[in-house]
Amino acid sequence: MRPPLEGVRILAVSQFGAGPFGTNVLADLGAEIIKIEDPGVGGDVARYVPPFEIDGDSLYYQSFNRGKKSVTLNLRSEDGMATLRDLVKVSDGVFNNLRGDLPAKLGLDYDALGKIKSEIVCCSLSGFGKTGPMAATPGYDYLIQGYAGYMSITGEPGGPPGKCGVSVIDFAGGYAAALGLMVGLFDAQRTGVGRDVDVSLLDTAVAMLSYFATWTLNRDWEPTRTENSSHQTLVPSQNFQTSDGWIVIFCAKEKFYRDLVGIMGLPELATDPRFDSFAARLKNRTELLAILSDGFRTRTTIDWLTELNGKVPCGPVNDVADALELDQVQAREMIIEVEHPEYGTIREVANPVKMAGEIKHPSPAPKLGEHTDEVLRTLLGYDDAKVEGLRSAGAIG
Repeated sequence: MRPPLEGVRILAVSQFGAGPFGTNVLADLGAEIIKIEDPGVGGDVARYVPPFEIDGDSLYYQSFNRGKKSVTLNLRSEDGMATLRDLVKVSDGVFNNLRGDLPAKLGLDYDALGKIKSEIVCCSLSGFGKTGPMAATPGYDYLIQGYAGYMSITGEPGGPPGKCGVSVIDFAGGYAAALGLMVGLFDAQRTGVGRDVDVSLLDTAVAMLSYFATWTLNRDWEPTRTENSSHQTLVPSQNFQTSDGWIVIFCAKEKFYRDLVGIMGLPELATDPRFDSFAARLKNRTELLAILSDGFRTRTTIDWLTELNGKVPCGPVNDVADALELDQVQAREMIIEVEHPEYGTIREVANPVKMAGEIKHPSPAPKLGEHTDEVLRTLLGYDDAKVEGLRSAGAIG
């Protein structure tokens, strides 16, 4: 079956993490992503992120850009912008992850590009959005986790503020932008009219506060850091130390709690009025957790998992290497192999969106400007003289 996004062409003026991650999702589903890179600064800064980098091509960069094409364009030059506008005529969308005030200034929004092609969809993913007092402020995942309150509720009580171990806001923002872009394209196909799509990392992070925000906005409630990564209100739902490591328990139903204490040899805790309901356990969580913690320390993690699996939601606290080797991860084909001319076979994590036609054997992320001549000649019909003239003028790399 053909890839589901075959025939969709997106120009991507983006670099580093969030933007390339979002367009990588689309590339894995068959979209043609033409990555526009600035030859004057060496292209995407992700190419040079340590620790594993060879001549402007890092494993960090490879993680976000497989299956794409690279075209070098100097958008500060009129010839470079003219070439971009020609590419817009044969594309479906233009994606950028610039600072919120820059798309309009650079002519990358619908006001400018809609005059060239009415169906074009212009998606901007920025730190703080295209409007508001912080539109011109650069934004990064680390900063947004601070702004959005995530650090205040991450870590152990009394400890310093903590961030999520992975760039969760960058990746969520990438997914949100990919969704927004595709919704815009869907509507443009129906109406023949494109639009601007404005996605910000801060908006994404605030939206993911979800029920924390609802509780905070509507009641006298303040989220706090909790011991052992415990849930704010569901007890017991947290990490417990075993005799040789840690186990995660999540009792999201009364049945799970009753089964848990029964298996632990503590059936009396199921009917104890201090612990016999969600509300009672929340009120008396300190007393209950002290009892359960002592119990979990008596056996190994694997012993507990063997006893609890299929009865109580539970899992191990794996390290990253263990997570990547899980049988379920392998069964879901979440590790793919990409053949690279210098690195050899690169093993990467796959797209989580599973459907017929997804790209299972993508090409590696492109070298800087690898497809410049091909794209200009094939898509735009530029002849040798035109291409060489642009190169001499500094409009392309």
